[in-house]
Amino acid sequence: MTGKPDDFDPESPEEREIAGEAAGDRSDFLSLMGHAYRGELGRTASWRTRVDRTTNWAVVLTATLLTWAFSAETRPHYVILVGIVMVTVFLGIEGRRYRIYDIWRSRVRLLEENVFANALDPEGVVQTNWRELLSKDLRERTIKTPMMEAVSRRLRRVYAPLLSVLVGAWVVRLTVFAGSETDVLGTAAVGGIPGRVVVGIVGCYYLGILTVTLWPRQRKAKGALQSTDETGNWK
Repeated sequence: MTGKPDDFDPESPEEREIAGEAAGDRSDFLSLMGHAYRGELGRTASWRTRVDRTTNWAVVLTATLLTWAFSAETRPHYVILVGIVMVTVFLGIEGRRYRIYDIWRSRVRLLEENVFANALDPEGVVQTNWRELLSKDLRERTIKTPMMEAVSRRLRRVYAPLLSVLVGAWVVRLTVFAGSETDVLGTAAVGGIPGRVVVGIVGCYYLGILTVTLWPRQRKAKGALQSTDETGNWK
């Protein structure tokens, strides 16, 4: 059951008239916005929990691998490299989840900036066309945050420190049990892959992570200080 009458048709003129009356009546409109805000806030909290869950997995994995890798001299160093790969996978998953989370968060911020904030201070209008923006987003839900920005933001908050710890631990793991530079490169070998190649791949990978983390770009995710330009596009 949907809870709607059998003759309910959102496209009919009658239903549109009812919706228009609700939008025109101040008390009905504010009540409607209150319900909408609670719904969007619930979705935001749900997706925020999913983002945090991936972060928890990455932290637990990092701590577990480091504890195991340094528990004995016979532990292979490449286990830490496997950990780097797994944390990178978590980063990709969390970047995708963050993009979905930002859909609901952007709506919550739009309501907070233009309904609740203006109720407290009517002079501080942020967006005069906010109802049009919200209506369009409700009809055509779109992802506003590029994947690269989502990954960069999660790197800054969580994953860059985690990956730095893993790479640093891998370097320490190699040098602690090696007596010279030649021994370090020999110890870094993984199967038939020479140590020089392994060190070069890890170095290029970490340099790429730092580049994505620190690369300046225009922010697309909507935050407390974000707005739209003259065409209504998100800044």
